[in-house]
Amino acid sequence: MLSVPTLWTVFIINFLALGLIWAYVARSYPAFGAARFWTASALVASAGASCAMLRVMLTDSLLPLLAAGTLMVFAAGLAAMGIERFYDKPATWRATLLTTALAFAGLGTFIFAYDSMPMRILVYTIAQVTPFALTLKLLLSSENGRVSPGARLAGIVASVLIGIYALRAVGALLQPGEFSFLRFSAGQSLVILLMVFLSMALNFGFLLMAIDRLRNEVADLALLDDLTGVGNRRHLLQRLTEECARSDRNGEAFALLVIDLDGFKGINDTHGHAAGDACLQHFTLMAQTRLRPGDMLARTGGDEFCIVLPSSTLREGAMIARRVLEVCRADAEQCTGRDIPIAVSIGVAQWTREIGLHPDRLVAAADHALYDAKKGGKNGYATYEPKPAPETVEASLRKRA
Repeated sequence: MLSVPTLWTVFIINFLALGLIWAYVARSYPAFGAARFWTASALVASAGASCAMLRVMLTDSLLPLLAAGTLMVFAAGLAAMGIERFYDKPATWRATLLTTALAFAGLGTFIFAYDSMPMRILVYTIAQVTPFALTLKLLLSSENGRVSPGARLAGIVASVLIGIYALRAVGALLQPGEFSFLRFSAGQSLVILLMVFLSMALNFGFLLMAIDRLRNEVADLALLDDLTGVGNRRHLLQRLTEECARSDRNGEAFALLVIDLDGFKGINDTHGHAAGDACLQHFTLMAQTRLRPGDMLARTGGDEFCIVLPSSTLREGAMIARRVLEVCRADAEQCTGRDIPIAVSIGVAQWTREIGLHPDRLVAAADHALYDAKKGGKNGYATYEPKPAPETVEASLRKRA
């Protein structure tokens, strides 16, 4: 059977290693706030295990036991706060500090005022499992239509830990003295080693959650324009391909707007590229205020933008084009001093059966309409009206004759 000091040494080394891993993650990805809580949780748990080992090896005082239990409860609260932060929930200190304080008071009462090991174990169990029980719903809930494999693993491990703690508490109440963290039997030694393994598996689940989140963020960045934060050309082509496929299946049209800032080269030449970048960002903000939920704005390069309008006709596309023009014109009228007015030209086209699964044909049609808008004096919009096929014209003339 493993000795008590050996088991606590395993605890300490395990949590120290986890703390170092999370500290590296937190330093490498400062914006990933959950890593800081998981770092603190592992290090505090290591400190708690050290206190318990101090009680076993160096002193008969029960103060290290009180400190160990309190620190372990605090570590569980920090881990739960990391889960909340991961899911962008408010990770308040109030619940963690309240649980820790109540655990400290309960353990202190049943150590010094009324010595009762079963009650100490019960208080410790309730305080330890409460934070994880409250975050199980977050771990096992779907995010963007899917449950993260890491979150599922962490949720399963947390459930198993809760079950083990509950069984231990029941056993301590039924057989006082047989379930001590200071005097392990062979069976308890195996259980403690299992809990060490589960704590590693729990943090491995957290690590998988972090990897999945960071991978998704990198994928999102690959589809976003660095300057404006809207979709880039790759994202636009991906969305157009999806919309073409959907329209080809159900026959429902959608519209595309191609937008060009009028006189943008003159802005760069006269005011500098920083002013040009500011104009692009300002236009992006204005245009987004006139879009509907589900519409997509993308910057395709330079001063060129596109807007994808799902489930929209040419007429509805023209309506959105007018809205964008109106907000730009209203903003230009308010420009004073060194403000730079923004004017745009817009081409509008609608998906048809002839376009089919070829988004480049729709872009070409919208570009053709944009050219007409530019030719018509700029600061306006034009729609693309496909010319009738030759056989259709011939049939029409024959009918008239």
